[in-house]
Amino acid sequence: MFKQVMDRVWVFDCEWVPDPLAGRLLFPEVADETDDRKVMEAMWLHGGATQEEPRPFLKMATCRVVSIAAVLREKDPRGGGAKLSLLALPRDLSDKAATAERSIVGKFLEAVGRDRPQLVGFNSIGADLKILVQRAMILGEPAPAFCRRPDKPWEGVDYFARGSDHNVDIKDAVSGFGRGTPSLHELAVQSGIPGKLDVAGDGVADLWLEGDWAKIVAYNETDALTTYLVWLRLAHFGGHFSAVAYEAEQLRVRELIQTEMEKPERAHLARFLEEWDRLQAIIEIRD
Repeated sequence: MFKQVMDRVWVFDCEWVPDPLAGRLLFPEVADETDDRKVMEAMWLHGGATQEEPRPFLKMATCRVVSIAAVLREKDPRGGGAKLSLLALPRDLSDKAATAERSIVGKFLEAVGRDRPQLVGFNSIGADLKILVQRAMILGEPAPAFCRRPDKPWEGVDYFARGSDHNVDIKDAVSGFGRGTPSLHELAVQSGIPGKLDVAGDGVADLWLEGDWAKIVAYNETDALTTYLVWLRLAHFGGHFSAVAYEAEQLRVRELIQTEMEKPERAHLARFLEEWDRLQAIIEIRD
């Protein structure tokens, strides 16, 4: 369990797909293949694809990051409240430079290194942060501020120290062994929080192949909101928010969604709000 909620918290989620370039470089049989989908199929086959699991989880170093979304919580320095905002990369979906992996990964790590927030994710220690580090290395994208470590653990922010309150992994905090480890979706929906809606993680590859960046970012944003609400619940469980404060924090999320869904590019958040209300109504009758 983490020991504190810091003044600046970023709850984030990354989306990635098999990188066709990696497939062409690593597997000779598709070195000259021009169809990205066929290259991905070969990568899944090499990754152990079966009829039951045609798209197995691939090594993250062979995948490319296509989106990062985060809910940003900034404590009011005057005391009492906090301000929430929703960040998503890429921002300009019509700009090829913005949708480039180098831009997505580089901008996020640069922002983290500059602002030094408390990072929160689900499986972030084992996956999200690791793929950012691996892909930044592969792309030759330096992130010195993000990588900076203090001489002693208590002297500054350290994103590489396991157990550090600057790098909180919800999955790590609640996990069991093997099949005893819950998914984010399982934790969320039983808590009255929307989990997976219309897209699953393995469907992001199809969206990327189709060039549907809007749906990728929309899915990523709802995942970030789910992760944030689950983090709030964990923080409430850990005593960081009283019952009254927890209700106030959830209200801030609702107000954020209501404001953001008025924007044409975030109209999809209305679906998230509807599901939240539906699940809350069911949870209210729980014994």
